[in-house]
Amino acid sequence: MARIPDEVIGRLKQEVSLQRLAESQGVKLKRHGADLVGLCPFHDDKEPSLVITPKQNLWHCLGACQTGGSVIDWVMKAEGVSFRHATELLLADYQPSLVADSGPVKQATVRKLPTALEHNAEDAKLLRQVTDYYHETLKSSPEAMAYLEKRGIANSEAIDRFKLGFANRSLGYRLPAKNR
Repeated sequence: MARIPDEVIGRLKQEVSLQRLAESQGVKLKRHGADLVGLCPFHDDKEPSLVITPKQNLWHCLGACQTGGSVIDWVMKAEGVSFRHATELLLADYQPSLVADSGPVKQATVRKLPTALEHNAEDAKLLRQVTDYYHETLKSSPEAMAYLEKRGIANSEAIDRFKLGFANRSLGYRLPAKNR
């Protein structure tokens, strides 16, 4: 995977407006001298603790986060992605002209994953087998049953109905060697 040139990273940090990026993500900013302040989107904030310095295009949270940085750091924090992925997202979304000027930069191999899970019948069958295995492990483990009893979950009907189980890390030993 080709390294993203320092010039491209520098241009991204200068040319992508942190103020516009924050506002596009719903942050309401108010002028406070040369800076902008608002509620930090990265934690539950009641008082404005996010400070953006437009002149330097940097941000800092003075509240619970105690973090800050450039537009790339913002995207990393907001999207939960790596430095490279954040840079590629910014290149794709905000400055496509930077890609042409800098030579070949490969697209990210990992995009934001959809939240809805899809599985086929084989997956459901496998999940049932794993659930049944852990359920039987629970029922055959006196320590696990004692723990449930101590927690007030001693009703065997509820244990069977909800397929409660005990994962004692023994399932891996029962898999064929080629699947481990």
